[in-house]
Amino acid sequence: MQLQRTRDTAPELALRRRLHGMGLRYRVDVQPLRDLRRRADLVFGPSKVAVFVDGCFWHGCPVHGNPRPAANTWYWPDKIAGNKARDTDTDRRLQEAGWAVVRVWEHDDPKTVAGQVAELVASRRTLRRGQRLPAAAPSTSEADRT
Repeated sequence: MQLQRTRDTAPELALRRRLHGMGLRYRVDVQPLRDLRRRADLVFGPSKVAVFVDGCFWHGCPVHGNPRPAANTWYWPDKIAGNKARDTDTDRRLQEAGWAVVRVWEHDDPKTVAGQVAELVASRRTLRRGQRLPAAAPSTSEADRT
């Protein structure tokens, strides 16, 4: 699994191109929190927005099901369940620290997602320095993740 690409995937690049075209700048593949050993695909630091582009297979997409490879069939259910649990824990920790978390599936339309992310970043940027950011809204597509 070390050979699996963790950054610069086609869905991530499509989203990055859209956001960059909208004039938004972000950091790629960074830890939003120093004490959290997890990396977000895109981070808008000053706005405290973390974006994760989740692969359907690796994160258990409810739309595409979860086909199991022929090899090591015993391994995959626990692996994917662990990934989902880690995603939930990551979201909780970031939200407790005042971050807005956006999780999208690899099959989501990049244009639509870019618009949603741009709107969220803009709304969080309008807050003046010294003001506390509002509590983060639940992740996008949260209803689809259960």
